[in-house]
Amino acid sequence: MTALAALTPALVWLVTDPLLGHRIRITDGDQTLDIGAAPVAVVALLASLSGWALLATLERFAPRHARSIWTGMAAAVLAVSFLPFTGDGMDGGTRASLALMHLAVAAVLIPGLGGRAPGADAGASRE
Repeated sequence: MTALAALTPALVWLVTDPLLGHRIRITDGDQTLDIGAAPVAVVALLASLSGWALLATLERFAPRHARSIWTGMAAAVLAVSFLPFTGDGMDGGTRASLALMHLAVAAVLIPGLGGRAPGADAGASRE
């Protein structure tokens, strides 16, 4: 799950930067930061491992509600992750690409980690 969460934004970067030719850049005054595939994958991997660790902690201390709490927290983190896109320093293509990367990671992690535990409905499906 974590590897897929790191791969999906890297694929968005691959389409945006080399294939479509739009450099993903953030500027702050005189400084420009070009965002490459490796940092994209590493940040996504760290986010997915953090989410996984949080879910494991919640499952230990609040097992009955861990997945619903985690899903709510993941949705909140996703919403907060869009706040930097409201500022200056990036063009529309960079905003759209970064937003797609955030959504790609969430599309993998939220259903993958926040879904029902394997076999949770096994008893109900046998009837």
